[in-house]
Amino acid sequence: MKIIGVTACPTGIAHTYMSAEKLEGTAKKLGHDAKFETQGIKTENRLTTKEIAEADAIILAVDKEIDMQRFTGKRIKKVSTSRAIKEPELVIDEALKGINTLEIAQSVEQTKATLYNHFMSGVNYMLPFVIAGGIIIALSFAFGITAADPKSADYNVLAAAFSRIGGDTAFAMMVPALGAGIATSIAGKAGFAPGIVAGLLASTGGSGFLGGMIGGLLAGYVTDFLANKIPVKKGILAMYQLIVVPLISILIIGLAMVFVIEQPISWLLEVLTNWLNSLGNTSGLMFGLIIGVMMAADMGGPINKSISTFSIGLMSAGVNAPIAACMAAGMTPPLGIALATLLFKKKFTKEERTSGQSCWVLGASYITEGAIPFAVSDPIRVIPSLILGSATAAGISMAAGVTSIAPHGGIWVMLIPNVINHLPMYLLAIGAGTVVTALSLGLLKKSSEEQVGNEEKIVKQEKIINEVEV
Repeated sequence: MKIIGVTACPTGIAHTYMSAEKLEGTAKKLGHDAKFETQGIKTENRLTTKEIAEADAIILAVDKEIDMQRFTGKRIKKVSTSRAIKEPELVIDEALKGINTLEIAQSVEQTKATLYNHFMSGVNYMLPFVIAGGIIIALSFAFGITAADPKSADYNVLAAAFSRIGGDTAFAMMVPALGAGIATSIAGKAGFAPGIVAGLLASTGGSGFLGGMIGGLLAGYVTDFLANKIPVKKGILAMYQLIVVPLISILIIGLAMVFVIEQPISWLLEVLTNWLNSLGNTSGLMFGLIIGVMMAADMGGPINKSISTFSIGLMSAGVNAPIAACMAAGMTPPLGIALATLLFKKKFTKEERTSGQSCWVLGASYITEGAIPFAVSDPIRVIPSLILGSATAAGISMAAGVTSIAPHGGIWVMLIPNVINHLPMYLLAIGAGTVVTALSLGLLKKSSEEQVGNEEKIVKQEKIINEVEV
């Protein structure tokens, strides 16, 4: 059989490629021809018109809206990327048998995007500014904490340039990009200008990332109404879209931000910032435990993205402890698995032990998704182990008051001086989380021989049931 499909997740990074790899690899093991287009940061392995026409089954493992028109007249199997990763064989079987498939009509109507989709679109716009800006700021601190200040004795012109590029420019675009991404997701291209204005007003007015999110939503819905819902005669349509829509939408959003949203949201953000900055060891530990649980709960899914995005947003308010805890909690699942495959070899198959070696690099690079294949194979035992380890790492990090001025980069940004304060405690937190994860896996997981035996028993039971039914 010829199986094709598309995979796409909101951030366009890990889940996009892991679901494609799982589906394609499983299909080929089952003796089918398979090709999957990945719509990640860029679209790769594009499907041709001929391939779509000749396909026996089409699988769309997507967590965001994609163009469906090219599949008109074909039956598709639409699932989430998470299900494609967890149950690739079942998904392929259902697609080939036509179970719960959907025929794409000529006048295909796209499923409405959710608020989560809109927020994740904003995060996608924001992340390049956050990550690049944060690391460039970190590079400026390598010359000294005050090296970017012309009045300082250790002033360095290169440090000042890095600070201006990373902090004054790239990082300053974080909230405007968030607003623009959310508004564009709702209203299309027409939402970009009102969204970026809403975000800039939030950034300069003190309402920060919370104001940017609310402003982006408001900008998107107002602009969508003006640009897409009001019927306009063709003769004046171009002028209407070019002049009237941006003028009215920016004016409405601007007035709403200045007179309605700015003051209450600024007050709320200030209260939140003061509370986070005043956390003692006990309160910090509790907040860290929550961060750790959320980071490991779905390893790059909505829960993970929610707390990491929240922590990144706090950086714009000068609160840098939660993002450090997030990074520690996100590093320990792959690192813990890598350590467990060395300490408890009998608990893992040969293939898993080989994959465990790559988890050292993935964990060190703060790529939590490296733990997903292990969690999928044995979720009942692996996920609780990962949660325990991540909670340990994040709890110690928050209790010790560790902060990071870089939002990403894992162990590699630790090599830059002054990026992370209390570095020894931070390394201790990551090490403790890694050890707890590994020991928990060693305690909870069954040996690979037992797992194979159990699987054989299940297969035999299924055969007996099938024979009885026949």
